[in-house]
Amino acid sequence: MTAADPARDAEVPLIRIVDDDPNLRDALLFMLSQEGWQAVAFPDGESFLRSEAPSAPGVLILDVRMPGMSGIELHRELRRRGFEQPVIFLTAHGDIDMAVEELRRGAFHFLQKPLDPEKLLSAAAQAVELDKRRRLGMPPVEEIRARIAALRPREREVMSLLAEGRLNADIADRLGLSIRTVEAHRASAYVKLRVKNAAEAAALWAAAQTDEDGGLG
Repeated sequence: MTAADPARDAEVPLIRIVDDDPNLRDALLFMLSQEGWQAVAFPDGESFLRSEAPSAPGVLILDVRMPGMSGIELHRELRRRGFEQPVIFLTAHGDIDMAVEELRRGAFHFLQKPLDPEKLLSAAAQAVELDKRRRLGMPPVEEIRARIAALRPREREVMSLLAEGRLNADIADRLGLSIRTVEAHRASAYVKLRVKNAAEAAALWAAAQTDEDGGLG
């Protein structure tokens, strides 16, 4: 099966798979491509390290046990090299303890074999979103929500409408406020959210709402 070219647009997330099982690699590539993801697969850690894929944004799906360099050894080598993209480990039942230890060392998640396709797709999507926030310099979602929670109710209403792309005049009309009052709420919210403009505020708002527990409501 033909995989995506890792040298394409650096802003397009790439899902990398490192697993010695060719049937599983092909199945994962097919499933991910059907969901619209760019994906590339490698049979071992050595070939992955020789490729351009480690530097691409996105997520790494990594088998724990492989001939030669194990998934654990590859993960630790990547961390030594400053690799920051999220890593999802694939584990057999007997490898769970090792996977949990790698979670403590910075891995994002682990999934047991045989794989549940829905769980894999969900974990991959969450990992890609996490990597996107990291590359944009955004804080963890818990901190984002703490900043939003510090807003007064009217500031929250203003920022929610601003995140929808609405202008001050439209926000003022919807909330029954003067434009000057909207501007004052907006300026105060910027300080609490630690953003400089509407684009940064909207990105922060969207990041909070895309978290797995359903967002801000």
